[in-house]
Amino acid sequence: MATIVKCPTCRRDVEWSATSTYRPFCSDRCRLIDLGAWLTEKHAIPTDEEAGLDEARPTLPRDY
Repeated sequence: MATIVKCPTCRRDVEWSATSTYRPFCSDRCRLIDLGAWLTEKHAIPTDEEAGLDEARPTLPRDY
């Protein structure tokens, strides 16, 4: 039985198999839409400063 996932762009069902050329996307169009979102920075991976993690990190003593 093949695993079925949702296309990240249009939410259509996509079979997760070697025959699915654009997986996890349903088509080349959806793949390019997602790529464009990354290029225009609509999608981004948050940095430590954006996530507010800088203050939570303990400082370690340096060995000299």
